[in-house]
Parts: sequence; structure tokens; C-alpha cells
Amino acid sequence: MNNSVLRFYDEIADDYHLIFHDWNGAIARQGEILDRLIQSKLTRTSNTTLLDCSCGIGTQAIGLAQLGYNVSATDISPASVRRAEEEAIARGVKINFGVADFRTLDQDVQGSYDVVLSADNAIPHLLADEDLRTAFANFHTKLNQNGLLAITIRDYDELSIEKLPSTQPRLFDGGKRIVFQVWDWAQDGKTYTVNQFILQENNEEWSTKHYRTEYRALLREEVNEVLSGAGFTDIEWHLPEQSGYYQPIVTARKP
Repeated sequence: MNNSVLRFYDEIADDYHLIFHDWNGAIARQGEILDRLIQSKLTRTSNTTLLDCSCGIGTQAIGLAQLGYNVSATDISPASVRRAEEEAIARGVKINFGVADFRTLDQDVQGSYDVVLSADNAIPHLLADEDLRTAFANFHTKLNQNGLLAITIRDYDELSIEKLPSTQPRLFDGGKRIVFQVWDWAQDGKTYTVNQFILQENNEEWSTKHYRTEYRALLREEVNEVLSGAGFTDIEWHLPEQSGYYQPIVTARKP
């Protein structure tokens, strides 16, 4: 993980909701889908504990807290964590927030949890194999026995073949907000740089915001190998057509 990741999320924190058609709707919808998936794997109680370790501005953490989970939420970006905390307070939900890195969760976060979650394609920011192994070992440490790990990432099994140069522009607010990404692939096809653009029209004048970061095109087989190496079992992939979530989700158990 390089400095572009921290800079990207710190810079985009105030605008991150703009990449959604309806961020409040996404909070509720994603929370419900993740809740159904978790409940298919765990017996949920009134005090099921969950650590969202890439919480961003709170999309999944808030939605799950609203459904009754005892949520702690961390992120590498202090600006994102501040925004998430403000959004949680505004919605009247209690979440324990903190700043933490995937690779040092055992030092940065106290206690252990029934569920550890990382959503929104955060894991592929870890470009090096060593960083992946360290992060997954930390996920394992932070889980209770029989706890559940849930990770959502882009479908790189497809994208690494297609190597699309960009996403399709999405028009919101009657065409007054346009959101899209341009992807610059490395020559070996294993990593790529995302250029996130948000264009907005206000009083007949357009503004353009540009944010930039790097990802690894992490294949499912690679994820499975790291999960197994970290001691996880019952590894299962849930594709969007099955789960209803917008990205593939991998779940695994700490035995």
C-alpha cells in the first residue's frame, strides 16, 4: 500500500457520497444484503460484534449499526473516519470509530469480533504479497473462534482479461452530476491506477474533481490462497447474481 491510498481517501472524504446515485439508499440496501449474508453463516444475537476495518465514510458500518450490530469501524484515512463519525451521529447510531491500518489491526484495535468486514474493494490496495499476508493474519487475529470474515472486491477474474480503460459515465441529478473512472493499466496487467472524476454543474458552470489511487487486480485464486495460508476455512465466493451485492463477496471462517 503506497501513499496514494491515504491521499486518495483523505481528499475524497467530503465528496465520496457523490459517487452514489443515492448514498442514503445505498447505506440501507448494502446493510440489508450484508446482514442476510452474515445471518446465513452465523447465528446473530442482540450483541453480535462487527469490525468494519475499511469503513470509509461509513456506508456499510452505519447500515449494519442501524440493523442492531455492535459495530466498531476503522480506516486508514483520518478524514474518512471523521466524516463517518459525523454521519453516524447525525443518524443517531452508536459506532466506535478509530484510525487503523489493515496490517496493524492487532496493535491498533482492542478486542476480538464475531465478524470482520472489509468492503468496497479496499483489500486490492495492498499491492505486495507480504502486505496481503500480514493483513489477513490480522483479520484472523481479530476474529473470535468460529468468527466470520467478509470481504467485497471487484471481479478481477473478469476485469483482468478485459482490461477496460474506463467505466461508463453515470449521470445523476438530471444530468448535472457525472461520475466515471479512467483506468491506467500497468504493462503486466497486475495493477492499475484509478482516476476518479466527479463533474458537477452549478448555476450553468461546470466543476471537475479528480482523485487518483492504485489497485492490484487480485484474482479469486490468489485471495483463496492467502485466506488458507492465514488459517481460514469454509472459503466461499458469493457473486452479485447470487447475493444482490454490487461486488463479489468472499466469506471465510476462523475455526
